[in-house]
Amino acid sequence: MRPLDVEPDVLEQALSAVRRGPRVVAIGGGKGLAQALQAMTRYAGTITAIVTVADDGGSSGRLAPALEIPPPGDIRKCLIALTPDDSVWRRLFDYRFDSADVSGHSLGNLIIASLADLEGDFEAALRLCQRLLRSAGIVVPVSPQRLHLKGVIAGRDYEGQVAVALAHGAVEELWVEPREAEPSQSALDAIAAADQIVLGPGSLYTSILAALVVPGMVEAINATSARLVYVANLTTQDAETLGMDAADHLDGLLALSGIRPPSTIVANASPITVEPPLEALDVDAEVMATYGADVVYADLVDPTSPRPRHDPARLGGVLGRLFTN
Repeated sequence: MRPLDVEPDVLEQALSAVRRGPRVVAIGGGKGLAQALQAMTRYAGTITAIVTVADDGGSSGRLAPALEIPPPGDIRKCLIALTPDDSVWRRLFDYRFDSADVSGHSLGNLIIASLADLEGDFEAALRLCQRLLRSAGIVVPVSPQRLHLKGVIAGRDYEGQVAVALAHGAVEELWVEPREAEPSQSALDAIAAADQIVLGPGSLYTSILAALVVPGMVEAINATSARLVYVANLTTQDAETLGMDAADHLDGLLALSGIRPPSTIVANASPITVEPPLEALDVDAEVMATYGADVVYADLVDPTSPRPRHDPARLGGVLGRLFTN
């Protein structure tokens, strides 16, 4: 089938329009990664989002197994986050149906799935989406195939991202199947060229670690001289990290993945009010120093959000200063 005709390639133009800055790689999934990407558009020279492909909930959970493609939901969120200017295409990618046979589906997910079928290649479809949206960065799946997240939590086996996210107790093991899965070559290339690699914010186990436990990912990160930055969450997450402080988060990150400790941890310094059993995440600089990590505190809370979430402008300012300092 002949590749789909689209408007002239504007991706390079979009990237060159961004101010000169570091080559930044962000790894994870969901809303947390989208917030980080919005922050990066304020200082990065190039941006690559490496996105988990183990999502089995919602629209993605319905499309991915039926079409044998990586789940498009988190990828779509990243594409939108890298498209700051309003446009018809941006609104279409963000549109969600609420009735009929397509109820619950995001139109953006359907567009990605359609382009993957037309092109015969999922990453080629994403490149077309980036052109249509005029994205200020590149989005790649952590693996070219759909993966299944599995874990042992409090002595019990759990299968699937949703099941792992809802389980209570200590996560003892975490892996993806098939176990012989390989990372995308484009993900490895971006990591090798990176000046700065950012983990978080986002769900510790089902977003960040779901990407890192793909065989070959951590080895690629550990082999680079890129500055590794961990953006701490603002609060604990029900079930997944309930009752954990920042040291517990870091312990889980290092033990389950084998990744080198981050050189810098970015943490919020402003007060946060949340309903129990959730808590504001406690980040102790002295404890983090025992891992060899410096803590940079800043007011990172979005004042316009009804729920605690990172403000992209404030987070971008901190991440940008890390590169220049």
